[in-house]
Amino acid sequence: MDTIDQRIIAQLVANARSSYAEIGKVVGLSAPAVKRRVDRLLDTGVLRGFTAVVNPEALGWGTEAFVEVHCRGNVSPDRIRARLEPLPEVIAAYTVSGSADAVVHLRAANIHHLEDALEHLRAVDMIDRTESTVVLSTLLERSTAPGPPGSDTPIS
Repeated sequence: MDTIDQRIIAQLVANARSSYAEIGKVVGLSAPAVKRRVDRLLDTGVLRGFTAVVNPEALGWGTEAFVEVHCRGNVSPDRIRARLEPLPEVIAAYTVSGSADAVVHLRAANIHHLEDALEHLRAVDMIDRTESTVVLSTLLERSTAPGPPGSDTPIS
């Protein structure tokens, strides 16, 4: 991946609906050359896809929490993922260092829905206990990819 690829990625992060011609004007390539590079970035897994960014509050899912999950015994990440996938309020889950086995990001319509979601999470057979932190406001949320190694800035 070179600096042109990084600039193409920055353009896609800023607006994934940009045409190859529009991106080409910014990075100094023809539309077919940009398409070839984007295809290669997809094939190599640098780009994983394109998506719409939705405001969860506009869909009625404005309450969120981060939940530390502590499991009984030694539980594999695959098994944790399998038990969390059926829960629609789980929007992300991460294995972490420290005492927790995982951290789960929940979204719900309101605090009562969040309480129900937490109860469903706690009912999962391998979960021993949870510790929840409800999000009050979002201070910073980046949608850009990090810059190249050694860089302190995003590539946007």
